Amino acid sequence: MYDYMDKKEKLEEFLQDAVKKGVCVAFSGGVDSSLLLAAACREQKRSGGTVFGVMFDTFLHTKGDEEAARRVSAECGADFAVLPVNELDNPAILDNPVDRCYQCKRFLYARLKEFAAEHECAVVVDGTNADDLKAYRPGLKAVSELGILSPLKEAGFTKEDVRRMAEEFGISAAGKPSNSCLATRLPYGERLDAGILERIAQGEEYLTELGFETVRIRVHGPVARVELLPEQFSLFLNLREDIAARLKELGFLYITLDAEGFRSGSMDLKG
Repeated sequence: MYDYMDKKEKLEEFLQDAVKKGVCVAFSGGVDSSLLLAAACREQKRSGGTVFGVMFDTFLHTKGDEEAARRVSAECGADFAVLPVNELDNPAILDNPVDRCYQCKRFLYARLKEFAAEHECAVVVDGTNADDLKAYRPGLKAVSELGILSPLKEAGFTKEDVRRMAEEFGISAAGKPSNSCLATRLPYGERLDAGILERIAQGEEYLTELGFETVRIRVHGPVARVELLPEQFSLFLNLREDIAARLKELGFLYITLDAEGFRSGSMDLKG
């Protein structure tokens, strides 16, 4: 098992070679990809080469991240690009199948590989870390099949390691909570519709503006099941009338607070 300094050295060694060949970072503006981009740019300043931070503009991911991604790219000194991709153009994911994440990753990352080839970048990387292997992440299979590399994972970086190094680098995204695809808010087998996805995004944005740090609105027919950090339950209850009114404006009939709090992948649970 590598210690923290060993992990940093292994990551730096990988990036020294990658940036010389040209590297595209699949970049969301979150802490994992922000660290990867910053570390690549540090190597670029030492040895030259090309580094792109490439963000997807999609239907299935919340739109509030582009400003943060641009800011982090500017801090790092990376080239920044946005790739518009409509996942709903892919019939393989329209009915939100159990392998949706796999199908979606293949769709998105195939486009990223095209971008990399167009800009003469031989290496494409993502921000997967070692802790991601502990969760149900079928999209990782697609990443591997397409030859996308995950240097944080390969160097043994845990989420704690990532945040530690991001803080050392002074990255503004270091304390940013993770987010996920909006399709994870709906049960498997339910048709993915741009309208419901937009309503979910608006509802989560509203709750974030109220001060909730981590928010998921899971939708079960007319029911909006709100997942929050348990330490913020009291804030929800204090604002419950306003919250219920706003979510009903968005078309949700019943508003519930999940007593178990936020759980990543709660829609994967079997009844």
